[in-house]
Amino acid sequence: MKPTIRASTDQDIPAITAIYRHHVLHGTGTFEIDPPTETDMQTRRADVLAKGLPWLVAESDGKVLGYAYANWFKPRPAYRFSAEDSIYIAEEARGMGLGRTLLSELIAQAEATGVRKLLAVIGDSANLGSVGVHNALGFTHVGVMRSVGWKFGAWRDIVLMEKVLGEGDTTAPE
Repeated sequence: MKPTIRASTDQDIPAITAIYRHHVLHGTGTFEIDPPTETDMQTRRADVLAKGLPWLVAESDGKVLGYAYANWFKPRPAYRFSAEDSIYIAEEARGMGLGRTLLSELIAQAEATGVRKLLAVIGDSANLGSVGVHNALGFTHVGVMRSVGWKFGAWRDIVLMEKVLGEGDTTAPE
């Protein structure tokens, strides 16, 4: 069955938390060391939604297989037209194209909310899947910040990518 992309709900928090927990404990796409609780993830989701930004899930046969959201790049008001995307896929659903599907819908919804620049701050320059999906959807490489995180006994880079949405910086925002 083809996965459905939809807005997340409170009932998705256990699955979202479990997916992210796996990435925290086994991956370098996030530099968090200790997995957040369901309460932590509920608070994070509520914060994103309160800003009018999207938090999506990919679901198939009633099971959440991945999620994606956009949040302001920085908390100061001048950054309110630039958002950072985050995408996490369940281990058993990797390689199914869900990252691309989620990111495509996230781009459309972020643009609809008035975001003019979507940023990818990708943990670990060896994270070729994330770099690849962002490249495939029109993000351009901005740079690499070398050795800014220490995880699993090694220094980790951050890859910075960006995508202009809508009119970008060609007009003043409303």
